[in-house]
Amino acid sequence: MSREERLGHGHHHHHHEGVAGIRQAFFLNLFFTLVEIAGGIWTNSMAILADAIHDLGDSFALGTAWYFERLSGKAGDERYSYGYRRFSLLGALVNIVILVVGSLFILSKAVPRILSPEPSSAGGMIGFAVLGVAVNGFAALRLKGKGGMNVSMVAWHLLEDVLGWAAILVTGIVLLFWKVLWLDPLLSILITGYVLYNVLRNLKSTMNIFLQGIPGGVDLGAIEGEVNRLSGVGGTHHAHVWTLDGRDHILSMHVVITGEADRETILSLKEHIRGIMKKHGIDHSTVEFEFEGEECRISGCNCRTGETNGSSI
Repeated sequence: MSREERLGHGHHHHHHEGVAGIRQAFFLNLFFTLVEIAGGIWTNSMAILADAIHDLGDSFALGTAWYFERLSGKAGDERYSYGYRRFSLLGALVNIVILVVGSLFILSKAVPRILSPEPSSAGGMIGFAVLGVAVNGFAALRLKGKGGMNVSMVAWHLLEDVLGWAAILVTGIVLLFWKVLWLDPLLSILITGYVLYNVLRNLKSTMNIFLQGIPGGVDLGAIEGEVNRLSGVGGTHHAHVWTLDGRDHILSMHVVITGEADRETILSLKEHIRGIMKKHGIDHSTVEFEFEGEECRISGCNCRTGETNGSSI
């Protein structure tokens, strides 16, 4: 087997393990969410119901992650030339709506509970908390080292759930000895607030991707500056960068070549620009070379390349 075949086989092996791990985590999480809802009603615990709503959102996230992890290797076609990775953003938006609606419902029930506390089953809370730590911890361990960024983010999300259940476990133990009835609804509000904080943060990132904003961590000015400092480059314009799904970044740019450039000069420039793109985490770049005095071919642009000052338009 050749080196390329071994690498391809290894990639396929890890991809398969990642898909299997997410699938198992999805079914575990969905089953446990249904158990949580029943358990939250049985124990009269708003904290457990709050986490159940959180896990319901997690189940949807895991389901979409599983689906799109399977699609991640699918290349572009005649309908979607960039492929299908951007469809995961639709799942993220639906997930955000589910979490926001569920969180507002929990808050509407938990806030009055602080003013008029009701007893919760401490023993039941402890039992469900132990089960929650075990289920989410097992699912997270199953995903450890099994794939790329998608799988890693799912694993981190599950570890956050483990911490949430640990907090419920501590609350249950406290309620065994002290009847601090407001502690359960307070914890549910804290859990819900944490969920909403992360939801709104993810919404901001998701909308930035949809609106083709510059990806976080990418400095377009620095990229242009490095290209402009290359020998034989007279300037750049129409530089744009966006991201497909928050991980795979795309850049397009017009580069003006000074003097009489032969084939070797252009090939050398391409190699240097390729290195700059790799350094800045650009996965796909399209660079158009223009000669000084040549009219820019962008529709509606009246500039000539000899007038460029190296800034984006």
